[in-house]
Amino acid sequence: MDRHEVLTPPEGTIDHKKLDTLLVRGVAWTAAGKWLTQIATWGITLIVARLLAPSDYGLLGMALIYVNFVMFFTEFGLGTAIVTLQDLSDNQLSQLNSFSLLLGFLGLAVSAAAAIPLGKFFRAPQLPPVVVVMSIGFAVSTIRTVPYSLLQKDMRFKLLAVIEGFQTMIQAVCTLVLAYLGFGYWALVLGILSVSLTSTGLTLICRRQRFAWPRFSVIRQALLYSWHIIVGRVSWYIYNDSDLFIAGRVLGQAPLGAYSLAWTLANAPLEKLTNLVNRVTPAVFATIQSDFAALRRYLRNITAGLALVIFPATLGMALIARDFVQLALGSKWSGVILPLEILALYALIRSNVILLTPVLNVVGEQRFVMWNSLYTMVVLPIAFYIGSRWGTGGIAGVWVVVYPFVSLPLFWRLFRRIQMSTSEYFTALWPALSGCVFMIAAIEVWKRLVSPMQPLYLRFFSEIMVGVLTYTLTLVLLHRDRLRAFFRLIRDLRRQPA
Repeated sequence: MDRHEVLTPPEGTIDHKKLDTLLVRGVAWTAAGKWLTQIATWGITLIVARLLAPSDYGLLGMALIYVNFVMFFTEFGLGTAIVTLQDLSDNQLSQLNSFSLLLGFLGLAVSAAAAIPLGKFFRAPQLPPVVVVMSIGFAVSTIRTVPYSLLQKDMRFKLLAVIEGFQTMIQAVCTLVLAYLGFGYWALVLGILSVSLTSTGLTLICRRQRFAWPRFSVIRQALLYSWHIIVGRVSWYIYNDSDLFIAGRVLGQAPLGAYSLAWTLANAPLEKLTNLVNRVTPAVFATIQSDFAALRRYLRNITAGLALVIFPATLGMALIARDFVQLALGSKWSGVILPLEILALYALIRSNVILLTPVLNVVGEQRFVMWNSLYTMVVLPIAFYIGSRWGTGGIAGVWVVVYPFVSLPLFWRLFRRIQMSTSEYFTALWPALSGCVFMIAAIEVWKRLVSPMQPLYLRFFSEIMVGVLTYTLTLVLLHRDRLRAFFRLIRDLRRQPA
């Protein structure tokens, strides 16, 4: 497919009002599912952390470095191709379904052969069986790739939110029960495997696709598109997880466990919202891929909405990280504090990048995304290795110092492609930015006013309340008109028939 070639529906067939309604309701359903399960599972995550040791998380981190890498190949970017390419026939979908299943079993076979060498490389004799068990998820997950993507393409967001909620709750409960029973790192491993089993089972109940023997001549276009996607994603995975690889190899298992938990805590709000956005927006972007005005509007409004939540959450975490770790996790996790403070800032930066790739992919710039990922794959691991000389804090610092520079080409290309100005983009961020400036000032002043003799839990919760109140008051007093317009839009769209 040519870089600028995209498949679009006939002009004039897009009902933008209905699309807006589907987007808002999709976000609402997905957000409800995400945050309800987050509330229910956050406490479980902390309990499990107390029951297990840093070395258990370190072993899981080593396994995930490999498993997540192979998973990109087993998925092969087929989901993005199915959602984006608008004219795939039922026969092509059936052939892609069989192709996906073959990739899953191939991934499982490769893992069985690579497990022992991986254990020797990481000097972890417990690692090989962990890798094999987790790789069973390849064969299970690829059965659902095509049906799940079709649900996304049909904008069945309510159903997808229910599936996501069930799989998250089952994972959390499974992990907690097994950790309580003394399964150690196997509690984490089997909890992750339960996600594949649950999601695949629920997806196939709701949507099925027949199988047909794949012929390259028939599915060539989809596979070529998927190839650009998968190369970009594999490159992204290599640089995204190269910090874990270097931390495990250079610093050891325990520092890796602390760094891995810091990453999880710092990115938890962003990951939840990222999954929310990625569940809803690809189908919407694909529908309007030739309407640049609509793409600019969606990019501007979704970015502003994400910033209102992510900016205060990540900056707040950076400000209260020390008290949070001491209060929630205990002194044995003190190594989490510094990387958590730094990675929380990275999560804020990353929140402005997550929408760029999906939009570039649907407007025919998937090759540019691929080459940018390949370039970043070279730069960041080198920077992480240099940063490891200063421990986990040095590795985390690379995300804040180097990552913004390698992401700038994505902004430049997208703004040029859809004719969006830089000022238009940053205007959308201004309410969140201004609110955070006042929030930071208020929390820092409050820390100096509160006596250090006060109980830790009182200082911690008072800092949270001061931050929340300051941020909210800033939005109400300085950006009242924009907030009113935003809520008025949401209210009007909710009244529209889906």
